[in-house]
Amino acid sequence: MILKAQITMTTIYHNPRCSKSRQALALLEEKKENIEIVKYLETPLTKEKLSEIITLLDIPPINLVRKNEPIWKENYKDKKLNDNELIIIMSENPKLIERPIVIKNGKAIIGRPPEKIIDIL
Repeated sequence: MILKAQITMTTIYHNPRCSKSRQALALLEEKKENIEIVKYLETPLTKEKLSEIITLLDIPPINLVRKNEPIWKENYKDKKLNDNELIIIMSENPKLIERPIVIKNGKAIIGRPPEKIIDIL
């Protein structure tokens, strides 16, 4: 009987223009991780995928919002929004999603600072 090694994929939700995201990706490459790169600004996340990620992160949706983004400040800052509304807003405005997010083996972490991702590798 031949046993095959299970190859686990590490997924990074990546914005190449973000220095923290680039640092996290470099760290994953340095650790020789098998990486799936999701450029979430080019391929926005569905509400369902975003909900799944938030569940893995074990945080309330508001903690994934980049509150210094002009989109947030101009349109949503002072509004009372429930979790579902926040998820919809982030899926429609992916710039509002905190980055980078790294997922491996059913665990997720926001890579700020990038060294935090080592905790789930």
